[in-house]
Amino acid sequence: MNIVYINHYAGSVYHGMEFRPYFMSVEWAKAGHNVTMIAADFSHLRKKNPVIEKSFTTENIDGVNYLWIKTNRYHGNNLGRVRNMFSFVRQLSSHAKKLADELKPDVVIASSTYPFDIYPAEKIAKHAGARLYFEIHDIWPQTLYEMGNITDKNPAMKFMQHATDKALKDSFRVISILPAADIYLRERGVNDAKFRAVPNGILAEDTSEPAPSEDKALIDRLHEEGKFIVMYAGGHAISNSLEDLISSAALMDDKKAVVLVGDGVVKPKLKEQAEKLGLKNVYFINSVTKNQVLTMLKMADVLYIGAKKSPLYKYGAGMNKFYDYLMAAKPIINAVEAPNDPVRDSGGGLSIPAADPKAVADAVEKIAAMTPEQRYEMGQNGLAYVKKYHDYRNLAKKFIAALEETDTI
Repeated sequence: MNIVYINHYAGSVYHGMEFRPYFMSVEWAKAGHNVTMIAADFSHLRKKNPVIEKSFTTENIDGVNYLWIKTNRYHGNNLGRVRNMFSFVRQLSSHAKKLADELKPDVVIASSTYPFDIYPAEKIAKHAGARLYFEIHDIWPQTLYEMGNITDKNPAMKFMQHATDKALKDSFRVISILPAADIYLRERGVNDAKFRAVPNGILAEDTSEPAPSEDKALIDRLHEEGKFIVMYAGGHAISNSLEDLISSAALMDDKKAVVLVGDGVVKPKLKEQAEKLGLKNVYFINSVTKNQVLTMLKMADVLYIGAKKSPLYKYGAGMNKFYDYLMAAKPIINAVEAPNDPVRDSGGGLSIPAADPKAVADAVEKIAAMTPEQRYEMGQNGLAYVKKYHDYRNLAKKFIAALEETDTI
């Protein structure tokens, strides 16, 4: 099968996030499918962006044909990022017929996080006589209403809703990392029988690399001082509810240490919060590479994941952190309120209410009071679960099964 996978932000193990398109595509290529990944040459998510001279530069990465589109650089969520999006979409749209003729896809997947790539994806699919698929990562524009303080009166939001509705309606199948996104299809008047859930995942192999020496030295020192380490690793964004973790640190005794690994827009505010509270048990570490994350997580005693209370989570939660954390085989405190809960389902930790610092502190105390054997068992439960249900090799097969369905709904 010839697969065209459009993901503006697609990365690889060599470039950094996003990883899902890469892992899926590598497995499809191994299974004998011909995969072309169409991505922008610049993304703020990547550690390293490809260097190209002109648009539509090709590169084979681990059996996957990457087709890089040249776009402008930008910093943060500003007009530069908007220009970057529309440069990508415009170039794809204007070359739709040429791409269809050259790539001869059997299926075209629109999967760029934002929904605007549905327009060129549909043009390519129509020229090629291919089936069109829409992959939902987040629910747009509702995510902006909830997280960005934007109303549905904004003309840009109307445009985004139009693109999303078109994607839901015109796609042969809708695939999502969110297990309950079929609810959204029904809300938008679309037959939910076309919905297929394929969650995020991990590679079951341990490809971890040593942590940065200064970070390891800090963690080692905290352990030598007898500290019980609570760790968060990932983006520092509004949605991650990290202010609740900082607030919970004020409720913990001096034998607990809270370590936050990563960067993001709210990191300065989090540092300011910790300073104002006079906290001496909170430590901030810069981002590490994908293969260093697991090493860092394994040095903690318990791992924290949280999110704001939001109607968005009725469709499910698809954070990659769930699966990275489970791979670390450490107890997890899950403060995300969603219908899916891999921490609860695996027995890999404790699930608590969202946005409740006292609940976080209480959960930390409860896990700290367990025996090392009990914490080890909890971690092993999580590890066994993630290997069984979230290995990308199995998820890639599930995704392909959805692409191979031919019955019309």
